[in-house]
Amino acid sequence: MQFDDDADLDTSEVQDVRGSRIPGGRATVGGGAAALIALLLGLFFGVGPDRLGLSSGEEEPATTASSLAQVQQTCRTGRDANAKEDCRIVAVVNSVQDFWDQEFERRSGTYTRSPTVLFGNQVGTACGAATSAVGPFYCPADRKVYLDLGFFEELRTRFGASGGPFAQAYVVAHEYGHHVQDLMGTLSRSQDGRTGATSNAVRVELQADCYAGVWAHHATTTKDESTGRPLITSLMAADIRDGLDAAAAVGDDRIQERYQGRVTPESWTHGSAKQRQQWFYEGYRTGDMARCNTFR
Repeated sequence: MQFDDDADLDTSEVQDVRGSRIPGGRATVGGGAAALIALLLGLFFGVGPDRLGLSSGEEEPATTASSLAQVQQTCRTGRDANAKEDCRIVAVVNSVQDFWDQEFERRSGTYTRSPTVLFGNQVGTACGAATSAVGPFYCPADRKVYLDLGFFEELRTRFGASGGPFAQAYVVAHEYGHHVQDLMGTLSRSQDGRTGATSNAVRVELQADCYAGVWAHHATTTKDESTGRPLITSLMAADIRDGLDAAAAVGDDRIQERYQGRVTPESWTHGSAKQRQQWFYEGYRTGDMARCNTFR
């Protein structure tokens, strides 16, 4: 995956709070046992900590702005995105949101942009406090995507994914799939408390995978607002394989087999490795969000 070296990055779409702390409160999920529980339940790539029962039940403070604000200082152009991981996330967020903005307009709708918050270790959100143990997530209460970049190393070393830039892009695009669902009113279908291979929770996650694939289909033709040229100039077959590999690595069956030694489909919340690959590829193959109806 390559970006246009001369394109300007819009860092306003990424809030960098790495190095900040949560004032006056604490995240109620720590590492160790809590992280293992999250792994066993297959909660990665999910929707806010309120859904996972991870908030404290008290009003959570907002995160403070980081004095580092690294992305605002160092992520200026596509050349930076080709060289630095955090700048690559900025570029992917820009591309994903450019696509959905144009897609909603094409469908006579209005897309509301959502920032990604880069954090380290723990973060306060409108959905409650959370730590890195829950993985990347989307919070519908504040309509933000939350991401600790350390997750990408976990994806490779703990979950056995091949990694690579597009595996990271898939994760980001999946979370923005939840934002699209939120705007369209379908995200709430996952809130019925049910689990299992055919549950609404799984169907919502698979649809977000499909929406990630739809973006990938159009990534090299979606024009950047600042240049009128696509921000992503190259997406190879190997990139898509990395995305499919990442999707499989976080399938409920793979996680359960690895961490509890058996597969229990009745407790699935995200879908199997095969399902996740299938729906990401369906979106990528067709480029049509109408083909992402996982609720049929």
